[in-house]
Amino acid sequence: MITDIEDYFAKGCGRCERFATADCSTRQWGQGLTELRRVCLESPLVETVKWGHPCYMHADRNIAIIGALRSDFRISFFNAALMKDPDAVLEKQGPNTRHADMIRFTDNAQVVERERVIASYLREAMGYAEAGIKPPKEQGEIALPDELCEAFESDAELAAAFAGLTPGRQRSYVINLNSAKKPQTRVARILKFRDKILAGKGANER
Repeated sequence: MITDIEDYFAKGCGRCERFATADCSTRQWGQGLTELRRVCLESPLVETVKWGHPCYMHADRNIAIIGALRSDFRISFFNAALMKDPDAVLEKQGPNTRHADMIRFTDNAQVVERERVIASYLREAMGYAEAGIKPPKEQGEIALPDELCEAFESDAELAAAFAGLTPGRQRSYVINLNSAKKPQTRVARILKFRDKILAGKGANER
């Protein structure tokens, strides 16, 4: 994965074989990603690289992260449960996601068209960070294994996908991981489960 922010906009995130090729999604959405970057920096937010993607921070909290896929590019908000979404632009990452957390774009020109809304949502999220406000713990929240928490710290995509799972699906992974006696086994299982978590499935689902 990349560690230099400029590499993302020039070459991609470095997470797949399309890195630094004409087929990289960041090339297709280059103009829109650059505009998103501008809006974030003008907010103003602190620009960093986390998990191979541009991540924007304020008051020592992650505020938003941007990324690109073949079909679209997007800006995703951390602590999405707090967002009020008055313009009804936030979408869920997947069908099993609990909170709508991203603004999705399918045309490079849409960023400028929605700039006012994007900037407004960033200011809202920044306000929560300044005030130290975090989403309330949801009923039925379960204690996560240390190895899973550590995986979330280094993999924002995994963390967001797991947060979007139903409590029952989350519990299925916790039960499975806690059944392993050795930390190494739990780490190996997390790696094995990653694709299923991203797909919105539980540990026992095919």
